[in-house]
Amino acid sequence: MALKMVKGSIDRMFDKNLQDLVRGIRNHKEDEAKYISQCIDEIKQELKQDNIAVKANAVCKLTYLQMLGYDISWAAFNIIEVMSASKFTFKRIGYLAASQCFHEGTDVIMLTTNQIRKDLSSPSQYDTGVALTGLSCFVTPDLARDLANDIMTLMSHTKPYIRKKAVLIMYKVFLKYPESLRPAFPRLKEKLEDPDPGVQSAAVNVICELARRNPKNYLSLAPLFFKLMTSSTNNWVLIKIIKLFGALTPLEPRLGKKLIEPLTNLIHSTSAMSLLYECVNTVIAVLISLSSGMPNHSASIQLCVQKLRILIEDSDQNLKYLGLLAMSKILKTHPKSVQSHKDLILQCLDDKDESIRLRALDLLYGMVSKKNLMEIVKKLMTHVDKAEGTTYRDELLTKIIDICSQSNYQYITNFEWYISILVELTRLEGTRHGHLIAAQMLDVAIRVKAIRKFAVSQMSALLDSAHLVASNTQRNGICEVLYAAAWICGEFSEHLQEPQQTLEAMLRPKATTLPGHIQAVYVQNVVKLYASILQQREQAAEHEAAQAATQLLVDRLPQFVQSADLEVQERASCVLQLVKYIQKLQAKDVPVAEEVSALFAGELNPVAPKAQKKVPIPEGLDLDAWINEPPSDSESEDEAPKAIFHDDEQKPTRHRQPEADEEELARRREARKQEQANNPFYIKSSPSPQKRYQDTPGVEHIPVVQIDLSVPLKVPGMPASDQYVKLEQERRHQQRLEKKRKKQRKEKQREGRRRRHSSLHTESDEDIAPAQQVDIITEEMPENALPSDEDDKDPNDPYRALDIDLDKPLADSEKLPVQKHRSAETLQFPDREEVPAVEKKSKKLKKKEKKHREKGREKARKKGKEKGDDLDFWLSTTPPPAAAPGPAPSPDEPEADAVVAAPKEECEEAKREEPENNEDDEEQEVEQKPSKHKKKKHKKEKEEKSKDKKKSRRKKPPSEAVAEPVQNGALEEEPLPPMSSYCLLAENSYIKMTYDVQGSLQKDSQVTVSIILENLSSSFLKNMELNVLDSLNTKMVRPEGASVHDGVPVPFQLPPGVSNEAQFVFTVQSIVMAQKLKGTLSFIAKNDEGSTHEKLDFKLHFSCTSYLITTPCYSDAFAKLLESGDLSVSSIRVDGITMSFQNLLAKICFHHHFSVVERVDSCASMYSRSIQGHHVCLLVKKGENSVSVDGKCSDPTLLGNLLDEMKVTLAQC
Repeated sequence: MALKMVKGSIDRMFDKNLQDLVRGIRNHKEDEAKYISQCIDEIKQELKQDNIAVKANAVCKLTYLQMLGYDISWAAFNIIEVMSASKFTFKRIGYLAASQCFHEGTDVIMLTTNQIRKDLSSPSQYDTGVALTGLSCFVTPDLARDLANDIMTLMSHTKPYIRKKAVLIMYKVFLKYPESLRPAFPRLKEKLEDPDPGVQSAAVNVICELARRNPKNYLSLAPLFFKLMTSSTNNWVLIKIIKLFGALTPLEPRLGKKLIEPLTNLIHSTSAMSLLYECVNTVIAVLISLSSGMPNHSASIQLCVQKLRILIEDSDQNLKYLGLLAMSKILKTHPKSVQSHKDLILQCLDDKDESIRLRALDLLYGMVSKKNLMEIVKKLMTHVDKAEGTTYRDELLTKIIDICSQSNYQYITNFEWYISILVELTRLEGTRHGHLIAAQMLDVAIRVKAIRKFAVSQMSALLDSAHLVASNTQRNGICEVLYAAAWICGEFSEHLQEPQQTLEAMLRPKATTLPGHIQAVYVQNVVKLYASILQQREQAAEHEAAQAATQLLVDRLPQFVQSADLEVQERASCVLQLVKYIQKLQAKDVPVAEEVSALFAGELNPVAPKAQKKVPIPEGLDLDAWINEPPSDSESEDEAPKAIFHDDEQKPTRHRQPEADEEELARRREARKQEQANNPFYIKSSPSPQKRYQDTPGVEHIPVVQIDLSVPLKVPGMPASDQYVKLEQERRHQQRLEKKRKKQRKEKQREGRRRRHSSLHTESDEDIAPAQQVDIITEEMPENALPSDEDDKDPNDPYRALDIDLDKPLADSEKLPVQKHRSAETLQFPDREEVPAVEKKSKKLKKKEKKHREKGREKARKKGKEKGDDLDFWLSTTPPPAAAPGPAPSPDEPEADAVVAAPKEECEEAKREEPENNEDDEEQEVEQKPSKHKKKKHKKEKEEKSKDKKKSRRKKPPSEAVAEPVQNGALEEEPLPPMSSYCLLAENSYIKMTYDVQGSLQKDSQVTVSIILENLSSSFLKNMELNVLDSLNTKMVRPEGASVHDGVPVPFQLPPGVSNEAQFVFTVQSIVMAQKLKGTLSFIAKNDEGSTHEKLDFKLHFSCTSYLITTPCYSDAFAKLLESGDLSVSSIRVDGITMSFQNLLAKICFHHHFSVVERVDSCASMYSRSIQGHHVCLLVKKGENSVSVDGKCSDPTLLGNLLDEMKVTLAQC
């Protein structure tokens, strides 16, 4: 044996190691491939030896060669041999090679299962760590299924090094084996509260990556992540959490109310630009949500915009780019906040970095309005002229078109200006976006009927100067505009002033040099022009002129017949034969104009791109079934096709509908108009503004404008778009004067409202009526076709399988498989019945666990049901996390730092179960490290006592089960009935107002009134303003600079049928008495008939209960408070109570903001605190049909009023 070892050592002395291999490759530059081939042969010989060190050295060299691009899959089995080495240095080489070359198609990868499982259970943390690291690179669905239970067990390892790696690799396991997500998720959730920051950060990363694709499944974790966000100091963890909240906020808009304050604080305080950027992004997502109508939310937006302006002004190009990127997100919801920085955005167009310029162009897209569209486009046109490079110039051209055409030309008020812009863009040479200009010309001419005459005149001028644009014959070049020009002149030829001249321009020999598809359009529209000319000549009895037009076509069309394009050949041949036949008829003096014009009568509607795909399959139709039975061998070949074609011929005759008469067409037309009128996505001008505009004196000036423009239109340089800017300003001025006159006639004397009325005279985008109306063209779809978003989804997306409901109780079939040879970690306290379901799956089942399995399953079902209520309560009633003052809780309690004690029993139970479930995972670590975890051990002992009490209480019969005390609101009975804290404030035919008043310990003597405004009418409600008359005691917080008579604007508008929530802050001096304040909501209701001023009066009731804050209090602090002797005493009694004691306490907690301190039988002690620091203690006792409430408070008047309000609530039970 010793001789063999010596021989092996001598052999290794002459083997090449990795350094020798690299040195040899560098020395053989000329014949590198030959040298490497020799080395591979040597490596193959080394792999045949028995010495594991030699094999490890060979695999190490193969790993380097694999990095150079050489295939080493032939050595997969040898790699597994090195992975199984007992020495860590060799094992590491094996796992490195496997991580680089193993994949799902590797044949021998199934042999690694047992070896990896052995390494995962190794006592050496380094063996376990290298196995986890390697597995993450080549995990397959089979490996994930077989090893998921072992990896999940390592998540509770005593070493943070292993726990962190196990948590991270679970993400790869979930992707390959989605069925493991639900069993492993409770353990993963526990790691969010791991004492090691590395493990905690890993858990945050995994959950955030999972939630990034399927955020709705992780909404229940919002309270836990909120706690991490307000306590963590790790910027990268904060970035991940803030990104997650940005994805959750659209799903739960109420979450925005909680996030806005901590995010604003982070924006103020952080110096890390990456964190600042993510905070701004999430604040934007918060404010996008409809229900987050926060008071002073404009201040948050302004803060974000100011911070982003600092980034944009920075010399660092990366920061400037990120600032512009975030600014574009704010622009979508708050364009006015960004429009004030238009000068800064326009400066970025001169930046030397092209990516900065392109991002600034994207911002300009959202900054346009009816007022500034012409100004912005004018500046972009100047940049087009001096742009360097075709790429940026093409991007400018695209952006100009996008800006003008967005939202169905919403911001264009003068389409003559837009047509002139498109014509000016045709002067660009070398552009690749000629088809975009052509498409816009066609779209505007088709949809804006009033502009067709002007458009036809411009297009005919383009055709006359075709030699200027036809020089570039490449496809998608600027010559594409001739496609649109020819089609428009042909389709709307009745508007042409000189159709004969246009016909001659289209038949010039130069036209044959154009691309084939443009020549085809020329030929087709030459016929339309010819038909129009024939009709005009015959009506004027100019037969010679008509024959001359026919002769012109006969002479010029042969040049198109000789075209190399088949489409042009076919069209030209057909048209030529038609014209020759017409020429024969003209020689006989037969009128032909009517028949030729009939060829192009009627209107074609566009068909939707996905119309064929959307055709619904009729019921009972099987597309895979035979239409006719396949012919057998005995049948003749002649009979089968005859039967098939006979059926085919019958089908169209049976299903073809007769041509609709005029009455049917009129009915369909009315139905289509009605559908468009009811569809909110169709932007149509209302009839009344259009009528008002037509009646205004300003319309008389429009013919003058057209006459003035007729002179420059004939100049070869084309009309300049700048002159329309001045004309548009004059038109708007006339429009404003007319509106002012009409408002003065309708306006009545209203005292105290001058300021509001004067603000209405300022011109908004909605007040500017366009000079021409845009017709929305409906794309035809098949009958009964339903819109579907499934077309855009990727069927191979691995995240689709992870869209799993994580709150649903775990079924027996979802348990992970347990390996028999794996020694399970024994439970420390087998007599507990509250062992988490995941622990049972990952450990060997004992007899005690089998006994309590059904009870544990029942509890898991109940816990899953309560999660939704817990999140809902946290979002609706919990004050911000900084609200910590109050009676000091005991430092030994595990949940002493909780934000609030839940008044709902289910919520409190769910919260108390979480620390209990964590114990089994941590007890091994606690016992191994008693010196470091004494404090934690002390906490666990306290929890054990409370759990033993709960367990003994559960084992008692129902009559005795309530005898034990329940502390801190932990009620365990039937679920609560639904309750709402919102009350009706006022209502009329336009709007309904409900409100809720909440206090905050953060701001002394301030309460927030949340008002939900619901639009009940079909009108659009805007310019809403709420005003409340101040009293000596209570005052409304108004914007800076506003007087006491001014109202507070509501930060949103209400379309028909939409509701939204706004919040208003009031300061209160004395809270011991309830009070009512009178107020008024004024708004403008806008509909098709016009706009009207409306108001709704209300009385805002501030009860003493609304000044209370739900505050946690534990029994020891509660007892000290009662013993102090500083509290006044009062009591009430209410008879006729039939509600259960549990629901009775829940009603008091919910409506009066109390928390349960302790409950024994039908007696409970409760606590709350006012916004000014008053302590309120209650003792609630229930008799057979009565309830008595004894109260103590530091202010007797406040206590008396609170008990009176509570008496009213109890009387309804």
